[in-house]
Amino acid sequence: MFEAPYPPYDPTDPAGFSYTTVVHRWPVIITGVIDRLHRLSHDLCLEVDATDDEAEKASLKLHIEEAKGIIGQISKLKYEMGRNYIIQPIPSDGEPADMYNSELERLAADDKNKWFTAPWLFAECYLYRLLRSFFVQTTQWSSFDPFSSKKSDTFKQSGKAIYQIAKTMQEFEKEHAKLESDPENLGVLFKEMIQMCLWLIVLFYFAIARADVMKGKRNRIFVLLSVLGQPLKTFKDLSLLTHLSSSDIENLQIVGKEAQAAREEFILRDDQEKVWSHMKSLTNARVDFVLDNVALTVTSAAGFEVVLFTDLVLADFLVTYTPHVSTVVFHPKLIPWFVSDVTPIDFVETINGLLDPSFLPAPEGMDVEHLRNMVERWKRYVDEGIFALSVPTATPLGGGSSGALAEFWTSPAPYWDMQIHAPQLWSALKGSNLVIFKGDLNYRKLTGDVQWPAWTPFSTALGPLAGSFPLLSLRTNKADVVVGVEREIAERLDGSGSKWRVDGRYALISFLEADFE
Repeated sequence: MFEAPYPPYDPTDPAGFSYTTVVHRWPVIITGVIDRLHRLSHDLCLEVDATDDEAEKASLKLHIEEAKGIIGQISKLKYEMGRNYIIQPIPSDGEPADMYNSELERLAADDKNKWFTAPWLFAECYLYRLLRSFFVQTTQWSSFDPFSSKKSDTFKQSGKAIYQIAKTMQEFEKEHAKLESDPENLGVLFKEMIQMCLWLIVLFYFAIARADVMKGKRNRIFVLLSVLGQPLKTFKDLSLLTHLSSSDIENLQIVGKEAQAAREEFILRDDQEKVWSHMKSLTNARVDFVLDNVALTVTSAAGFEVVLFTDLVLADFLVTYTPHVSTVVFHPKLIPWFVSDVTPIDFVETINGLLDPSFLPAPEGMDVEHLRNMVERWKRYVDEGIFALSVPTATPLGGGSSGALAEFWTSPAPYWDMQIHAPQLWSALKGSNLVIFKGDLNYRKLTGDVQWPAWTPFSTALGPLAGSFPLLSLRTNKADVVVGVEREIAERLDGSGSKWRVDGRYALISFLEADFE
């Protein structure tokens, strides 16, 4: 098994970002789950009082009692975490946990099995797997996602940017033949799609921040501005796709070049040309997305997360407007994971929700037909198998009997151990023409969350996974691990005193070809 030559990040240093996460971020997330259960229990108590049906009353009371039990377990977890207790094995609950418990035994041998000594990435994965265990051991809450309402609420707050993207895609439809016949224009748009996946969340965040200001909540927008150290006008053009007009399409190469130049300083590794060169070599290919978040999640000052919506837009562009891709496979998580990662249920509900005008009403001046046309195309693609999940769309939380191909994504293992722990998944991905890993967590898993020097080659940090299949990582920096950056740039940024590794201001576009030898 591969062993990196550097240790993983952990919270032993009080000045480190992982320490801040354990002390501040995780307790907030845990408390949010407790609050959600308290609110639901209150609503259930009202239903008990309102019904005369004894069977229904008994069911509601069982829900309430089990919720109390879960609240007690989570409260105990929060207490023990804050006091650096030993991390306990995950109980046998019918879902995979052996890898977690084996790693805990190994960490115990090195006296690193406490909350403030365990590797940061392992402990964070363990946290979500343990939360899942609390729910799955009940009879009434085993299929409950404690983060589902948060995902839905924050998704709705991104409405304006979503409708603007839909409008742009409608413009593409008008120029379909012209775009498809011009490789240079397709290249410009492909790069804009990549930029959208990286940066559009900043615009989503400002939409939410503006809404807060209107409600008198001024804190988050000022936190964001202080983190980024840039005014809004610096970021308003980070994605042309929010305001691309038909005249811009006519002059796409000029417009795109100017936009790329404006963003250059924020991209510390930029493999856009390499990945587009790879894409141009493909015909009727398959692309895989290892999904990250379904919606914007604001969990810290640097909490900008990519969204499922942008993944679907990029997939739509590749299939609909280029001759290079004919099939896209999306890889979800089987359990509630890192608050807002996509489950099969989320995938289905996102598409259905976008087709429901009451779920995401059109902002003033926006045409609901643009969004409907685009999402109806996505639904048709799902029905025809052009868009597919790696597991059946009806797969329940936990995976049931149909989730084996997705179990690895919620294990604690770094991705370089995929061939060992998930050979079926590894073989499936070897059949892909490009595997796109979205977001910060996937980047941490790709690199093992190890203290690599920032100038370590991307291929080295991937370990044995390197060369297994064509791989593209799209990531804005929100955790310490960074690789593939020129040494001079990394040392200059480290010496500047800025939090460039964690503040979400910089991005990495990292591509690696498959090794067919």
